[in-house]
Amino acid sequence: MVSALAGGWAGYLRLSGNFHPIEEGGIYRSGQLSGLQFADRIEDNGIRSIINLRGDNTGQPWYDAEMKASRAAGVRHVDFPLSAGRELTDDQVRQLTAMLQDLPRPILVHCEAGADRSGVVSALYKLLVAKRPAEEAAGQLSFRYGHFPWLASRTAAMDRTFARVMLQLTAAAP
Repeated sequence: MVSALAGGWAGYLRLSGNFHPIEEGGIYRSGQLSGLQFADRIEDNGIRSIINLRGDNTGQPWYDAEMKASRAAGVRHVDFPLSAGRELTDDQVRQLTAMLQDLPRPILVHCEAGADRSGVVSALYKLLVAKRPAEEAAGQLSFRYGHFPWLASRTAAMDRTFARVMLQLTAAAP
């Protein structure tokens, strides 16, 4: 029963694009959207920047549709490839933090499913940019968004990244 419910939730997230506000009017997260879904989300939410965590995939239908929707709306598009199976480096965390602070808002951050890579970037935004409590920020890496780091999942690298950044902040605090 539990696995059926979990599977149903995961299916819903995939079909819906797993689109959620991180900060209403400022930053959003999602999985890979279709070209039409991108156009709708850009228009409905005034998106001005997109951070694509899947990287440049020119020639792939999903990527070309995303780029077409971005160009048509005059949206700034940034490719920043991450792997859900590898911890982010401190340099990647710094680069992402700078982008999240400096890109025109509202910003849409997305990966393939909107669960793991988008989750860690959303958590880092809450912690490092919005200065929210660690517990609140950590909620971005949850099953609510499809993140499942248990049972030796390779996506636990996202949780390890967030934990490391929290420890670094704690160590640097006066």
